[in-house]
This record gives sequence, C-alpha cells and structure tokens, in this order.
Amino acid sequence: MKLRHGIIPACDVTTLKDLEKLIKETYDVDGIVGFKIGALLGLKYGLHNVVKVIIRYSDLPIIYDHQKYGTDIPEICGSGVLEVCKDAGINSIIIFPQAGPETLKVTIEGSKDSNLKEPIRGCNGYGLTPIVGGDMTHKRYLVSDGGFISDDAPEKMYNDAAKLGVEYFVIPGTKIDKMKKYCNQLKKLVKSPKFMFPGIGKDYQGGDIVNAFEAVNPFNGYAIVGRELYKSDNINNTAKKLGDIALSF
Repeated sequence: MKLRHGIIPACDVTTLKDLEKLIKETYDVDGIVGFKIGALLGLKYGLHNVVKVIIRYSDLPIIYDHQKYGTDIPEICGSGVLEVCKDAGINSIIIFPQAGPETLKVTIEGSKDSNLKEPIRGCNGYGLTPIVGGDMTHKRYLVSDGGFISDDAPEKMYNDAAKLGVEYFVIPGTKIDKMKKYCNQLKKLVKSPKFMFPGIGKDYQGGDIVNAFEAVNPFNGYAIVGRELYKSDNINNTAKKLGDIALSF
C-alpha cells in the first residue's frame, strides 16, 4: 500500500456492470488504496474477467478474498488456486487458516516435502502478498459467543502468521477491544504490522470507522468498506468522505 492509512472498497457486488460503476466512482479518490474482490464475482465471471474491469481504470493493488481461504489441506491451499490468482493479475490474497498451522505454512511458504510428487508453491513463490485473518466481525464466531472457533484460535493464527513473515493482518472492525488486543500482540512479533479491518458501516455490520482507525494507531490501517460504499446513493461522495477520514490519521 502506498499510503499509511486508506480505504479498500469491498467489491461484493453481483455484476460486472456494478463492479465497473464502483471502480469508476472510486479509483481516483484520495485515500483509496486498493480493491478487494470476493468469491461471488470470481465464481460467476472468472477472476481474469473481473480483474480486466478493474485494471481498465486503476493500477491499485487487487486483493482476492476467497471467503474463506485456508480451510483445506495444504496441498489444496498451496499451488493451484494461488497460480490461478497470480495469472489473473491478483496482487494479494486473504487467508483465514482455520485448517491449522500446516496449511498456513504451506499456503505462505510452499513445501518441498519428499512425499509429494511435485513441490508446492506458496504465496511467496508466486509473488502474492499474504494477508492473514483470524477473528471475524459477526456474532457467534468464537466459543464464548456461541460459535465453533476456540477463543484463543485467532491469536494463534496471527502469531503463527507473524512468525512466517506476514505483515498484513485482517482484524474485526466491529470489535474495538479485540482490535487493540491484536495490535498490541502483533507489534511484539512484527516490526511494522499493518491492519485491515472490515465491518465498517453503522447501517450494516455496525463498525465505526473513526473508532477503528484510532484502535490501530500508530500502525498502518486500512478500512475495508463494502455496502456502506457500494449501496450509497452517491458512491463518489461517500468514497471522498471515507477517504478524508482515513487521511486524517
């Protein structure tokens, strides 16, 4: 990312026409630092076609969010899908390593295990920037809140990723106390950790953008904004307001 703070539009729209409108209205707005595309557009149109729409207007980084990548065996999460992403023009991929530390390691570093017929290439081998998440924005995710994921699992995911050289992390923009906790945790392991946070939008998931940026200071922070932006009556004006907030930090 070229800026220390910024906005990443989450392009979770349903058509290439809507995607093009979103890109046209935001790509040259001060404070916009990249675009996140998800599985819906990728599965419906193919990553190559989605990327083509974006690069028609912008050379900003394109992040792929498979929603959620990192939940399968190492052989699946390394090589194949990453190669498709690289060939399509993706710059970075979000990983939620809920399948465990071995999947995380192979997804990032690859593997030369002699038991495998071919070496597995990870993000590092394809020149893709790994962004690792652990905690999520919604309710009933962790066990203490009625979910399936143990309360200490996100911390382990972040720690293991940091030890593998990851610098970018996804933390929940709806949970300010958790954001501060993860920032304090990761600054001990990473020289300059950088944080991306979804869930922003009081009319949607409820995250407050100002509080979220304050929570990650003094580190690099990037708000991932979806419906608050692309469902706005005036996308360009909303993007400018959000960009101004990000650049004020």
